[in-house]
Amino acid sequence: MKLGGLNLDLQPMSAPVPIWHAGVNAQDWSAAAREVRDSGGRLLALWGTQNAACAAYVVLDGLIWLELPLDARGGRYPDLAPLFPAAGRMQRAAADLSGIHAEGAKDTRPWLNHGAWPTDHFPLRASGNEAQEFPAAQLQDYPFVRVEGDGVHEIAVGPVHAGVIEPGHFRFSVVGEKVLRLEQRLGYTHKGVEARFTQLPALDAYRLAGRVSGDSTVANTWSYCMALESASGCDIPVRARWLRALMLERERVANHLGDLGALGNDAAFAFGLAQFSRLREDWLRLSHEAFGHRLMMDCVVPGGVACDVKRSLREAMMLQCDVVQREVLTLRTIYEDHAGLQDRFMTTGRVTPELAARLGLTGLAGRASGQAWDLRSDHAFAPYDQMQLKMATHRNGDVAARVTVRFEELLESLRLIRTLVSDLPAGELRADLSLPKQAARGVGWVEGWRGEIFVALELAAADQQHAILRCHCHDPSWQNWPVLEHAVIGNIVPDFPLINKSFNLSYSGSDL
Repeated sequence: MKLGGLNLDLQPMSAPVPIWHAGVNAQDWSAAAREVRDSGGRLLALWGTQNAACAAYVVLDGLIWLELPLDARGGRYPDLAPLFPAAGRMQRAAADLSGIHAEGAKDTRPWLNHGAWPTDHFPLRASGNEAQEFPAAQLQDYPFVRVEGDGVHEIAVGPVHAGVIEPGHFRFSVVGEKVLRLEQRLGYTHKGVEARFTQLPALDAYRLAGRVSGDSTVANTWSYCMALESASGCDIPVRARWLRALMLERERVANHLGDLGALGNDAAFAFGLAQFSRLREDWLRLSHEAFGHRLMMDCVVPGGVACDVKRSLREAMMLQCDVVQREVLTLRTIYEDHAGLQDRFMTTGRVTPELAARLGLTGLAGRASGQAWDLRSDHAFAPYDQMQLKMATHRNGDVAARVTVRFEELLESLRLIRTLVSDLPAGELRADLSLPKQAARGVGWVEGWRGEIFVALELAAADQQHAILRCHCHDPSWQNWPVLEHAVIGNIVPDFPLINKSFNLSYSGSDL
């Protein structure tokens, strides 16, 4: 594997998909980013360790993890935001947590630190592993970008909202009801997850990964377990792979059902909310009966899965797929024929394919804006390599397009579930997993319902007190939150809840 004309020592890693790792110097760090951008690749994640900056890139051949040691550079590394705008917030988070800084970055405001810890304290450095208490938070003014002019005023929304949702602050600059600019401030759900990983045994930390973002518990847990299995050289049983995929697709369907109802409700179509909520509730109840938990939490475990599915429940899943498909097709016709609903959906919150590519929009929202990428088909691993996935894409990039993609993905997931249930191979549920005696790295990369979930795991040698040196979990919301700021420009303020819901991004998943 080569990256353009660069002479990088790319070493293959053990994983179900093609992944390479390389250490680089500052010059190659910048050159590699430029080569990835120019060849049509994209930045997947950026994070910091105690003494290095790391970046993961998606290229045509797979995934590349680059690591830049920082000892000799005083904790500074070349800024990637001019090449990949999504890097900006990731770099700010790395500065808050690890004390490493992007040299020349235009935006250096704190992202996760809201005054809960001193500016010279970095939770992910070695000294941050012990519980510490700080004086009362020293709140500092956050310099939002101001828009000035005749008739311009600001509307501040959050972080406490009227609904039962996670906290986030949205600062609108508007003229009348037309939005000129939106600026977000997140980080209110900071829980110290990445520091907590280093305090847990590697074989137990999958439970923490599953709680990074509850609506993606299967995808996050699978990605962590894949990283651990990669580092340990563990090959999981075939039946376990299929059961993991079954849970992942059931997770996808549950979220799409919930979103389609909520989007109808945000457009004053309460009938849609009622019908999709009913279907989702029945779906979650069967998941609970089959896997012991409505969200299937803690069902994916290192080496495989924690439970099997009885034949009677597999038959119930097949029947449920038929019922849901029939009703979803009817509801889709109702949605498409409802003039008032389509008037609210069409052209609202549009992200053109060109803007989506430039900003790195990914996952479901990206596919609705012409970014035809789905890990389940582009780098398919078992059992998806046998499924011939039909990817759902659109080019309009508006709320209507994101609704259409949800409908099509939901129906495709029902097809996949039928195949997974009917052709489920026999075999063991779990393989023995032994942690490596030497320090090791592993990567997990799974297409969750929102987009790609990525986990980079570093394990210490066996004689270390804590097996995990660093575990970075990446949610696609990191890429997509900034794009939402662009999607709302030119729309009216009352359409923001509808646009926001059509992305349905995770606060918790991008705040660790």
